[in-house]
Amino acid sequence: MGMGDRGTSNHSGVTDFILVGFRVRPELHSLLFLLFLLVYTMVLLGNVGMMAVIMTDPQLKTPMYFFLGNLSFVDLVYSSVIAPKAMINFWSESKTISLAGCVMQFFLFTLFIVTEGFLLAVMAYDRFIAICNPLLYSVHMSTRLCTQLVAGSYFCGCISSILQTSMTFTLSFCASRAIDHFYCDTRPLRRISCSDVLIHKIISFSLSSIIILPTIIVIIVSYLYIVSTVLKIRSTEGRKKAFSTCSSHLGVVSILYGAVFFMYLTPDTFPELSKVASLCYTLVTPMLNPLIYSLRNKDVKAALNKLLEKKSTIL
Repeated sequence: MGMGDRGTSNHSGVTDFILVGFRVRPELHSLLFLLFLLVYTMVLLGNVGMMAVIMTDPQLKTPMYFFLGNLSFVDLVYSSVIAPKAMINFWSESKTISLAGCVMQFFLFTLFIVTEGFLLAVMAYDRFIAICNPLLYSVHMSTRLCTQLVAGSYFCGCISSILQTSMTFTLSFCASRAIDHFYCDTRPLRRISCSDVLIHKIISFSLSSIIILPTIIVIIVSYLYIVSTVLKIRSTEGRKKAFSTCSSHLGVVSILYGAVFFMYLTPDTFPELSKVASLCYTLVTPMLNPLIYSLRNKDVKAALNKLLEKKSTIL
């Protein structure tokens, strides 16, 4: 490639990047590797276990568990896009990721994290119908509508990911190849670009707002209706039962959105804080989701016991 080509190329001849990861002493890399391995193993066991329970137990063939099964699948995929590469880099001297690998990681992660946001909004709507219109629940939440809502979540994730990926990777990267993060993300990629990133920042912020705001509005409005309905229930037992069906979902929403907001509100001058927040929603959230839903849910606990009993009789 000639010098002229190098100047006009979108990526200025960049064929790979270096994922800097966590700026810690080398002797701590082994500890971080073990921590990542432990958390990722729990992500795999928890989410695969949750999907297995939902698919095999006939009592869990309801809209809520259909959405929960998809949530487990999404958690499993996007953590798998991040964790294995991050673990390899703890032992690697070069810590490189190819341009194609970086694009693919960015695309898949964005697709599934956005899909998760929409799925959580769908699940809030499902709880709203279940508590506020219980007699019409089976009519409202038909199999067809549930399938359409899940397909719509994946579609929105895909469109958002195509737009974000194409915008990010049309930037020129000539300042540096070193991405100050443990995976390919928008903000650290912008930091190493020599393009004018102001327009990119505005479009990216607008796009994020278009995605995040409607999902948050649906969740907040659904819960306002749920709370007002639950408060009208006379019996304490009835109120407790209604709230218990929502508490797991609320916990999951709080962890995910809390980590996302913390990351986006952290100034660019504190990249290490952004990494910690990113760690929360790339690995900690997918690990906690199945735990939250299984520990606080009698149906899932009963189905899990049944599955384990079946396995032990086979063995």
